[in-house]
Amino acid sequence: MIQMTKKLLLVAAITTSLNAATELSTNEIKQIENLELFKRAQINITKAYDMGNLYALKIKVQGNNDEVFLTKDKKSLITGEVIDTASGAKVTIPADLTGVRGKEAFTYGSGSDEYFLFTDPECPYCKKFESYFPQIEKNVKIRVFYYPLEFHKNAKDMSIYIMSKKTTEDKSKTMLSLDLNDEAYKNRKYSKEELAKLEAKLAEQMSIAQNLGVQGTPAVFDKKGNKVSWPNMLQKYGVNLQ
Repeated sequence: MIQMTKKLLLVAAITTSLNAATELSTNEIKQIENLELFKRAQINITKAYDMGNLYALKIKVQGNNDEVFLTKDKKSLITGEVIDTASGAKVTIPADLTGVRGKEAFTYGSGSDEYFLFTDPECPYCKKFESYFPQIEKNVKIRVFYYPLEFHKNAKDMSIYIMSKKTTEDKSKTMLSLDLNDEAYKNRKYSKEELAKLEAKLAEQMSIAQNLGVQGTPAVFDKKGNKVSWPNMLQKYGVNLQ
Protein backbone atom coordinates (compact mmCIF):
# COMPACT_ATOMS: atom_id res chain seq x y z
CA MET A 1 0.00 0.00 0.00
CA ILE A 2 1.29 3.42 -0.87
CA GLN A 3 2.00 5.63 2.14
CA MET A 4 1.29 9.37 2.20
CA THR A 5 3.72 11.33 4.33
CA LYS A 6 2.25 14.69 5.34
CA LYS A 7 4.09 17.91 6.16
CA LEU A 8 7.46 16.24 5.85
CA LEU A 9 10.62 18.20 5.15
CA LEU A 10 12.69 15.78 3.13
CA VAL A 11 16.33 16.56 2.48
CA ALA A 12 17.06 14.65 -0.71
CA ALA A 13 20.19 14.27 -2.76
CA ILE A 14 18.69 15.10 -6.13
CA THR A 15 20.76 13.29 -8.71
CA THR A 16 19.15 15.07 -11.64
CA SER A 17 18.35 18.77 -11.63
CA LEU A 18 14.74 19.54 -12.41
CA ASN A 19 15.80 21.54 -15.44
CA ALA A 20 17.23 18.35 -16.91
CA ALA A 21 14.50 16.04 -15.62
CA THR A 22 12.60 13.82 -18.01
CA GLU A 23 8.87 14.33 -18.41
CA LEU A 24 6.92 11.10 -17.99
CA SER A 25 4.88 9.67 -20.84
CA THR A 26 1.11 9.35 -20.76
CA ASN A 27 1.41 5.61 -20.11
CA GLU A 28 3.81 6.16 -17.20
CA ILE A 29 1.43 8.71 -15.68
CA LYS A 30 -1.47 6.26 -15.99
CA GLN A 31 0.54 3.61 -14.14
CA ILE A 32 0.98 6.00 -11.20
CA GLU A 33 -2.68 7.04 -11.28
CA ASN A 34 -3.58 3.36 -10.96
CA LEU A 35 -1.91 3.18 -7.55
CA GLU A 36 -4.44 2.50 -4.78
CA LEU A 37 -4.16 5.90 -3.08
CA PHE A 38 -4.46 7.83 -6.34
CA LYS A 39 -7.60 5.95 -7.32
CA ARG A 40 -9.17 6.18 -3.87
CA ALA A 41 -8.49 9.91 -3.50
CA GLN A 42 -9.29 10.57 -7.18
CA ILE A 43 -5.92 12.23 -7.74
CA ASN A 44 -5.30 13.30 -11.33
CA ILE A 45 -1.76 13.98 -12.53
CA THR A 46 -1.39 16.96 -14.86
CA LYS A 47 2.43 16.86 -15.21
CA ALA A 48 5.07 14.41 -14.04
CA TYR A 49 8.87 14.36 -14.10
CA ASP A 50 11.51 11.72 -13.37
CA MET A 51 14.10 13.55 -11.25
CA GLY A 52 16.51 10.66 -10.89
CA ASN A 53 15.54 9.32 -7.46
CA LEU A 54 12.06 10.83 -7.13
CA TYR A 55 9.03 11.49 -9.28
CA ALA A 56 7.83 15.09 -9.15
CA LEU A 57 4.08 15.33 -9.77
CA LYS A 58 1.70 18.17 -10.46
CA ILE A 59 -1.70 16.94 -9.35
CA LYS A 60 -5.31 18.00 -9.05
CA VAL A 61 -7.35 16.80 -6.08
CA GLN A 62 -11.00 17.83 -5.79
CA GLY A 63 -10.36 20.75 -8.10
CA ASN A 64 -7.28 21.97 -6.20
CA ASN A 65 -3.79 22.06 -7.69
CA ASP A 66 -0.82 20.78 -5.71
CA GLU A 67 2.74 19.49 -6.05
CA VAL A 68 3.84 16.20 -4.52
CA PHE A 69 6.78 13.82 -4.80
CA LEU A 70 6.65 10.04 -5.18
CA THR A 71 9.51 7.75 -4.22
CA LYS A 72 10.85 5.63 -7.04
CA ASP A 73 9.58 2.43 -5.41
CA LYS A 74 6.12 4.07 -5.50
CA LYS A 75 5.51 3.28 -1.84
CA SER A 76 5.63 6.76 -0.30
CA LEU A 77 4.00 10.00 -1.41
CA ILE A 78 5.63 13.12 0.01
CA THR A 79 3.37 16.15 0.40
CA GLY A 80 5.88 18.45 2.09
CA GLU A 81 8.99 20.20 0.81
CA VAL A 82 11.95 18.61 -0.91
CA ILE A 83 15.29 20.36 -0.52
CA ASP A 84 18.20 19.92 -2.92
CA THR A 85 21.21 19.22 -0.68
CA ALA A 86 23.59 20.62 -3.29
CA SER A 87 22.02 24.08 -3.49
CA GLY A 88 19.84 24.19 -0.39
CA ALA A 89 16.96 25.40 -2.58
CA LYS A 90 13.41 24.12 -2.43
CA VAL A 91 12.70 21.82 -5.38
CA THR A 92 9.63 22.83 -7.35
CA ILE A 93 8.11 21.66 -10.60
CA PRO A 94 8.40 24.12 -13.50
CA ALA A 95 5.20 25.95 -14.33
CA ASP A 96 3.65 25.10 -17.69
CA LEU A 97 3.86 28.36 -19.64
CA THR A 98 2.30 26.93 -22.77
CA GLY A 99 -0.06 29.50 -24.24
CA VAL A 100 0.88 32.18 -21.70
CA ARG A 101 3.10 34.30 -23.94
CA GLY A 102 1.16 37.09 -25.60
CA LYS A 103 -1.42 37.36 -22.82
CA GLU A 104 0.61 39.70 -20.65
CA ALA A 105 -0.48 43.29 -20.00
CA PHE A 106 2.74 44.50 -21.60
CA THR A 107 6.45 43.70 -21.79
CA TYR A 108 9.09 45.67 -19.93
CA GLY A 109 12.72 45.91 -21.02
CA SER A 110 14.74 45.39 -24.19
CA GLY A 111 17.05 42.59 -23.05
CA SER A 112 17.25 38.93 -24.02
CA ASP A 113 16.63 37.28 -20.63
CA GLU A 114 12.93 36.50 -20.49
CA TYR A 115 10.85 36.48 -17.32
CA PHE A 116 7.17 36.29 -16.41
CA LEU A 117 6.09 38.58 -13.56
CA PHE A 118 2.81 38.44 -11.67
CA THR A 119 2.44 41.66 -9.74
CA ASP A 120 0.02 43.72 -7.67
CA PRO A 121 0.36 47.52 -7.88
CA GLU A 122 -0.70 47.91 -4.24
CA CYS A 123 1.81 45.33 -3.00
CA PRO A 124 4.80 47.04 -1.27
CA TYR A 125 7.12 44.17 -2.15
CA CYS A 126 6.15 44.47 -5.81
CA LYS A 127 6.81 48.20 -5.73
CA LYS A 128 10.20 47.58 -4.12
CA PHE A 129 11.12 45.03 -6.81
CA GLU A 130 9.90 47.24 -9.64
CA SER A 131 11.85 50.24 -8.33
CA TYR A 132 15.01 48.48 -9.55
CA PHE A 133 13.68 47.87 -13.07
CA PRO A 134 15.46 50.84 -14.70
CA GLN A 135 18.77 49.28 -13.62
CA ILE A 136 18.07 46.00 -15.47
CA GLU A 137 16.01 47.31 -18.38
CA LYS A 138 18.66 46.47 -20.99
CA ASN A 139 19.17 42.94 -19.65
CA VAL A 140 15.63 41.65 -19.37
CA LYS A 141 12.36 41.18 -21.15
CA ILE A 142 9.72 40.96 -18.43
CA ARG A 143 6.21 39.92 -19.41
CA VAL A 144 4.03 41.71 -16.88
CA PHE A 145 0.79 40.14 -15.67
CA TYR A 146 -1.47 41.71 -13.07
CA TYR A 147 -2.74 39.70 -10.13
CA PRO A 148 -4.45 42.05 -7.65
CA LEU A 149 -4.75 40.34 -4.29
CA GLU A 150 -8.15 40.29 -2.58
CA PHE A 151 -7.02 42.17 0.52
CA HIS A 152 -5.68 45.08 -1.56
CA LYS A 153 -8.88 47.02 -2.18
CA ASN A 154 -7.36 49.44 -4.71
CA ALA A 155 -5.22 46.94 -6.63
CA LYS A 156 -7.83 46.09 -9.27
CA ASP A 157 -8.49 49.73 -10.14
CA MET A 158 -4.76 50.44 -10.21
CA SER A 159 -4.14 47.45 -12.48
CA ILE A 160 -6.85 48.51 -14.89
CA TYR A 161 -5.53 52.08 -14.92
CA ILE A 162 -2.02 50.93 -15.90
CA MET A 163 -3.41 48.59 -18.54
CA SER A 164 -5.54 51.40 -19.98
CA LYS A 165 -2.48 53.30 -21.16
CA LYS A 166 -2.11 53.16 -24.92
CA THR A 167 1.59 52.42 -25.41
CA THR A 168 4.07 50.06 -23.79
CA GLU A 169 6.20 53.04 -22.79
CA ASP A 170 3.27 54.72 -21.05
CA LYS A 171 2.31 51.49 -19.28
CA SER A 172 5.89 51.01 -18.09
CA LYS A 173 6.17 54.58 -16.82
CA THR A 174 2.81 54.36 -15.07
CA MET A 175 3.71 51.04 -13.43
CA LEU A 176 6.87 52.57 -11.97
CA SER A 177 5.35 55.87 -10.89
CA LEU A 178 1.81 55.01 -9.76
CA ASP A 179 1.24 55.59 -6.07
CA LEU A 180 -1.58 54.34 -3.85
CA ASN A 181 -2.61 57.93 -3.14
CA ASP A 182 -2.49 58.99 -6.78
CA GLU A 183 -5.80 60.58 -7.76
CA ALA A 184 -5.33 59.72 -11.44
CA TYR A 185 -6.45 56.09 -11.19
CA LYS A 186 -9.29 57.04 -8.86
CA ASN A 187 -10.70 59.65 -11.23
CA ARG A 188 -10.05 57.85 -14.53
CA LYS A 189 -13.19 57.60 -16.67
CA TYR A 190 -13.76 54.68 -19.06
CA SER A 191 -16.36 54.00 -21.67
CA LYS A 192 -18.52 50.97 -20.97
CA GLU A 193 -16.86 49.06 -23.81
CA GLU A 194 -13.31 49.99 -22.74
CA LEU A 195 -13.90 49.01 -19.12
CA ALA A 196 -15.43 45.66 -20.12
CA LYS A 197 -12.43 44.92 -22.32
CA LEU A 198 -9.93 45.85 -19.59
CA GLU A 199 -11.77 43.82 -16.95
CA ALA A 200 -11.84 40.78 -19.25
CA LYS A 201 -8.09 41.15 -19.89
CA LEU A 202 -7.39 41.40 -16.17
CA ALA A 203 -9.60 38.40 -15.41
CA GLU A 204 -7.65 36.38 -17.97
CA GLN A 205 -4.34 37.29 -16.35
CA MET A 206 -5.67 36.42 -12.90
CA SER A 207 -6.88 33.08 -14.19
CA ILE A 208 -3.42 32.38 -15.64
CA ALA A 209 -1.84 33.20 -12.27
CA GLN A 210 -4.21 30.87 -10.44
CA ASN A 211 -3.56 28.05 -12.92
CA LEU A 212 0.18 28.47 -12.35
CA GLY A 213 -0.32 28.26 -8.60
CA VAL A 214 0.61 31.87 -7.85
CA GLN A 215 -0.36 32.62 -4.26
CA GLY A 216 1.47 35.87 -3.55
CA THR A 217 3.19 38.71 -5.32
CA PRO A 218 5.62 39.43 -6.79
CA ALA A 219 5.88 36.00 -8.41
CA VAL A 220 8.58 35.57 -11.03
CA PHE A 221 9.20 32.68 -13.43
CA ASP A 222 12.00 32.27 -15.94
CA LYS A 223 11.32 31.21 -19.53
CA LYS A 224 11.44 27.53 -18.55
CA GLY A 225 8.78 27.99 -15.89
CA ASN A 226 11.13 27.82 -12.91
CA LYS A 227 10.27 30.05 -9.96
CA VAL A 228 12.82 32.80 -9.45
CA SER A 229 13.66 34.72 -6.29
CA TRP A 230 13.48 38.38 -7.26
CA PRO A 231 16.37 39.46 -4.98
CA ASN A 232 18.54 36.76 -6.56
CA MET A 233 17.39 37.86 -10.01
CA LEU A 234 18.45 41.45 -9.34
CA GLN A 235 21.78 40.39 -7.90
CA LYS A 236 22.42 38.39 -11.07
CA TYR A 237 22.57 41.71 -12.91
CA GLY A 238 24.78 43.41 -10.34
CA VAL A 239 22.05 45.35 -8.56
CA ASN A 240 22.88 46.29 -4.99
CA LEU A 241 19.74 45.90 -2.89
CA GLN A 242 18.98 48.53 -0.30
